[in-house]
Amino acid sequence: QVQLVESGGGLVQAGGSLRLSCAASGRTFGYHMGWFRQAPGKEREFVASISWGGSSTRYADSVKGRFTISRDNAQNTVYLQMNSLKPEDTAVYYCAADRTYASIQSDGNGVDYWGKGTLLTVSS
Repeated sequence: QVQLVESGGGLVQAGGSLRLSCAASGRTFGYHMGWFRQAPGKEREFVASISWGGSSTRYADSVKGRFTISRDNAQNTVYLQMNSLKPEDTAVYYCAADRTYASIQSDGNGVDYWGKGTLLTVSS
């Protein structure tokens, strides 16, 4: 069992930066991690993923060049550094964990574990 808790959300002006954190506990060894988001009235969408060893990363086209995912396995923590934020980035951001890397994509259906989310609001 894996428990995930996101933090770091808040209100930021367009063009600003923020870093989200996802603290994992339980049986975390070997899990691939990622971030999804869901804006009001929209479907959940993939944002970024990182393999357990950190050697592979994936990004949604909408965030490439602006967001960076990283992890510190010694601290059982995954980060999402968000730069050049836009109002359209406003959403609840969810941390995800899965034994299979390919599961962390698209709408995230079938992902093993989810956090409860942290809200990012980007003002114009």
